[in-house]
Amino acid sequence: MKKLTKAMLCGLVLCVGLLTAACPSRESIANIESNPSKFYNKEVGIAGTVRDSYGLNIPLTQIRGGIYKVDDGSGSIWVVTQRDVPVKGVKIGVKGKVQNGVGWNGKNYGLGMIEEDRRIR
Repeated sequence: MKKLTKAMLCGLVLCVGLLTAACPSRESIANIESNPSKFYNKEVGIAGTVRDSYGLNIPLTQIRGGIYKVDDGSGSIWVVTQRDVPVKGVKIGVKGKVQNGVGWNGKNYGLGMIEEDRRIR
């Protein structure tokens, strides 16, 4: 019985280690803005409040997407998405890749992120 318990405990520790290693590091937006080359094209996580959002969603088609600004209190960054755009004022966590020259609908928004995943509280 002790061997089975030890094996289960080791397996649990290994699974937790693998799951936490797969998560991107959460960064403050001020840290990303102060050293963008460190984060360029790397996956990071941010959390904050949506301040502005502009998007397009045509029902019954696959046409949707847009751009929204996330503010975490230390700064703000634009996030480009291929999904529905969140509404202003919502608390959000975003995982994505940092890019320079993020554009949407013909306008360049400078430093930003390409969204890969998000969680809304």
